[in-house]
Amino acid sequence: MNKKLLERFLRYVKIDTESVPDVERFPSSDKQKDLLRLLCDELVAMGIEARMDRYGYVYATIPANVRSDYCLGFIAHVDTSSAVSGSNVRPIVTENYDGKPVKLAEGRTLSPESFPDLANHIGQTIISSDGTTLLGADDKAGVAAIMQLAETLVSHPEIKHGTVRFAFTPDEEVGRGTDFFDVKGFGADGAYTVDGGGLGELEYENFNAASAKVHVKGMSVHPGSAKNVMINANLVLMELQSMLPVEQNPRYTSGYEGFFHLDNMQGTCDEACGYYIIRDHDRDKFEQKKRLFGKIVDFLNEKYGLGTVAAEITDSYYNMKEKILPHIHLVDNAKSAMERAGVTPKVCPIRGGTDGARLSYEGLPCPNLFTGGYNCHGRYEYAVGEEMDKCLEVLLNLVDIYSRR
Repeated sequence: MNKKLLERFLRYVKIDTESVPDVERFPSSDKQKDLLRLLCDELVAMGIEARMDRYGYVYATIPANVRSDYCLGFIAHVDTSSAVSGSNVRPIVTENYDGKPVKLAEGRTLSPESFPDLANHIGQTIISSDGTTLLGADDKAGVAAIMQLAETLVSHPEIKHGTVRFAFTPDEEVGRGTDFFDVKGFGADGAYTVDGGGLGELEYENFNAASAKVHVKGMSVHPGSAKNVMINANLVLMELQSMLPVEQNPRYTSGYEGFFHLDNMQGTCDEACGYYIIRDHDRDKFEQKKRLFGKIVDFLNEKYGLGTVAAEITDSYYNMKEKILPHIHLVDNAKSAMERAGVTPKVCPIRGGTDGARLSYEGLPCPNLFTGGYNCHGRYEYAVGEEMDKCLEVLLNLVDIYSRR
């Protein structure tokens, strides 16, 4: 694979940028700025106009060297999920993968028996963590590809391009990646988030998303004298979970199917809390899910007493499809850019969200492109070097396509 791209990626994943859910400060962790500052410094060292604002966003511009009416942008996020630690990442590079389990630390293995996609990468370069942390390919593979694109454009002035803008964001993993994004200042007509998964993924539909924070107030008494008195907050929360449709658990859904996901819970007999995410691609079904959740809360309050259960449901983002369709050239040109690179486009819905979902509603249409990363948010996350190379090639092809507008 491209040695510069690999070196860049390995350097970035070793910088801890884990974001923190449910905190008010922005960014949620100061350490995200360590990588953001580095990116800004590297861009400036390339001779590119770049700045980091007080929120941590990095913006950069390469001026056009041909006449073009279209300003194209590329965006990636630097933070990693808090689901698994991103501290002290020790990447393992397996060249010419032979199809056997990759040995990780503490007796773990990255095996095609558990992750069948690995079997598609025999003979390729597999980059994983050592299994004690996540890798951070989500989305440092995208960050590395965009940075390598920037270096390629400035070091090869013979490549014709319109004005190209770059942005790197914090806090995408906690749903706040665009809270302070300066869409007007960024100034792109359209952009791509480079935050997808396997080879050829092209996404312009995503979930409508909401979060639900549930608080249950119980009645704790000695269990020996609890009859008709005790209200066990843990059990009430479990009852709420049992009333949600079983088939709408993430484990049993795929494609366009939505779900209710209990992400976290803690409690005692006296008090319990649960944190849910609610997702559906279809806006009407999304609203139905939220109403069902509310009805269950009402039922439990009627059963156990008013004020027993409180739920705060907050919309996070909406399906960007309706905002992309008027700019469908972004999708069509991404398909063409992939085909030029010998990649078969795989148009599929995002079973999650990206910064591009919210940016599309703020006036910056942003489909999402593959990066070559797999198994994100877990200790078995890996990236495929040759697919990262193809990602870079697709970005270069897009720059060429939009230089002709």
